This record gives sequence, C-alpha cells and structure tokens, in this order.
Amino acid sequence: MSTISCNPSLRSDPSSTSSNVFRRSSSDLSFAPRSLPVNSGGTRRRISCQAISSAAPTTSVQDKEKASLKDFLHISDFDRATILKILDRAAEVKALLKSGDRTFLPFKGKTLAMIFTKPSMRTRVSFETGFFLLGGHAIYLGPDDIQMGKREETRDVARVLSGYNDIIMARVFAHQDILDLAKYATVPVVNGLTDYNHPCQIMADALTIIEHVGHLEGTKVVYVGDGNNIVHSWLLLASIVPFHFVCACPEGFEPDKATVEKARNAGISTIEITNDPKEAVKQADVVYSDVWASMGQKEEATYRKQRFQGFQVDEALMKIAGPKAYFMHCLPAERGVEVTDGVIEAPNSIVFPQAENRMHAQNAVMLHLFGL
Repeated sequence: MSTISCNPSLRSDPSSTSSNVFRRSSSDLSFAPRSLPVNSGGTRRRISCQAISSAAPTTSVQDKEKASLKDFLHISDFDRATILKILDRAAEVKALLKSGDRTFLPFKGKTLAMIFTKPSMRTRVSFETGFFLLGGHAIYLGPDDIQMGKREETRDVARVLSGYNDIIMARVFAHQDILDLAKYATVPVVNGLTDYNHPCQIMADALTIIEHVGHLEGTKVVYVGDGNNIVHSWLLLASIVPFHFVCACPEGFEPDKATVEKARNAGISTIEITNDPKEAVKQADVVYSDVWASMGQKEEATYRKQRFQGFQVDEALMKIAGPKAYFMHCLPAERGVEVTDGVIEAPNSIVFPQAENRMHAQNAVMLHLFGL
C-alpha cells in the first residue's frame, strides 16, 4: 500500500482582501432555501451570502482576446470566495425554481451552443433544460453535427460559434480541446467534461453535500475507484476549499501526480491517496464511486474488473463507513460492478439529488460567467 498524506491546519487564502470570509462555520455554509430578492425595477438584488474579493478570478488561458470575460475550465481557476458564492447562488435559484416561480429569466434572448464529442444524458438535459428554465435557448451539436479538430479546426469552430451564441459548453475527450476552444472563443466557455477533469459535476456534488451534510468545509469525502477526471476535480476543489479528501484506488490507477501535488502544496485540505478502501472509508461523511472503465476505456473493462476486485462499494463497505455516511455516484452506474444495487437504493444514497443538482450548479456557473 502506498499512502500520500498531508494534514495542514486550515488557513485563509492570501489572495482574498477579506480574511473573515474564510472563517465561516458549518452553519454559515448551510444554504437554506430563500426566495430571490427582486427590486422594484424587476432586477435581482445581490444575494446575502457572498464573499467579495477585489481580485477577479483568472482564466487558465492568458493570451485570449476576451481578457475581461471568464471561462469555467477548472474549479481552481477561481478563488474560494467565488466558488462559495456560486454555490450559494445555485441554492437560491434552485429554491426559486422548486417554488414554481418561472419569472426569473436572466438568460432571455441568450443562446447556448453545446458541443458534444462524448454523448451524455445528464450533461445535455441539465444544460438544455436549465438554460431554458432561465429564459434562454440551447443548441445541441453532437458528433454528427460538428467534428471539432477533424472536419473543422477548433479555432475556427470557436470563432464561428462565438458569432452566433452568448456562451459555449463543450463535452470532449482531450483536455487540450477545451483549452483551445476557450483560447479562440470570444464568449465564455464552460467545461462540460474532459478526460482530465469534470468541474460542473464536482460543483453539483459540493452543492449536494452542503444540502445533506450541512456544510462542505471539514467534511471527509472518500472516493473509491479509478483515479480519473472526477478525482482530479475533487483535488482541484480541495486546493481552494478545506476538507478531507481520500482517493482509494488500486495500485497503478492513482490520479495524476501533478494534480495531487497541486492540492497538497496548496496547504488547504487533508489529501490522502491509498490502496486500502476499508481503511479509507472509516468516519467518512461521503463515500463516492464512479465506473471503473470510463467512455473510451471500454476495451479495458474486463482487465479493470480484475484489477479493481475489492474496490466495489457494497453494503459491507458502507457499514465500515458508518450509519451517517452518504453514498454518491456521478452516474451512469454499472450496478453490480463498482457499486451494488442495494447501496444505490439505500436511504442514505443521495445519487439522484446529486444528479438533479447538475442543472442548478451549472445555472449558477453560467450566471456568474454572464455577471448576472
């Protein structure tokens, strides 16, 4: 067993001009549903739970023409205050939609181009429905509609779509594709998934943890399975928000070393990489799983099933985690492989609220990118 461990004391982010915003208690991060305040002119007033930083978040591509705009490519491109503000906004807009109120239409007259080189039910429906519910129109561009980098160069696709649309979301294989798209687009670009990371999923996960555990900071999140793009995004979140993150994976399937080091060197969270799932899940607030063979790895499925023996999240593993531990999965799940049917259907499974929160978290991300 190999273990990487870092357990610093929590400290404030030096990039913020207001240190008190980083000393929130658990109750401060518990987002109770509140209606969105509206002034007499019909515009939404600033929400009450937000942290202000004088420094604007930087994008990962510095040489782009749209220096004043922001993309959502990696969670760690933003500071802690901004991420918490987006999560707060997600909770408020979710509460508004749940109330049946359909008068909040900040995306009215706006269009979203959605590029898919990888198909996905949740990503498509959550973005398209969410954008529509807030007044906008989304356009699906599947593998048969657009072959970015093959039939047409990515830089050309970025410029053309920027002329038609107000924002672009892309779900692609190679991470470089999203970076190139953002470099040449003159409108905000949202990372709907790459082989490296999946920031929208982890924003939804963070929102779900806040709703059910009551807070994100200080929780123990244990991921059991392949050290994949989900793990990378958890590590990037851990580099700016303090919590205890453990990745329990078979030897040889650890996450990217540079990303682990980035999270450890930030000195914000406790980070562990281990090959022992039973030890890892002890006292967990959340046990998290994903498929062992992601899209593009299906030819390795049989081999991976052999290598991942002992890493299935079953009732016995959840018993070790304890009665208060929640189960999460980013879906789609292969029931009976990485997780048992009984665990997904158990009362402490929050898989489906987690899936719904994709829409609400993404809406909040896009509101932030639009400056709304």
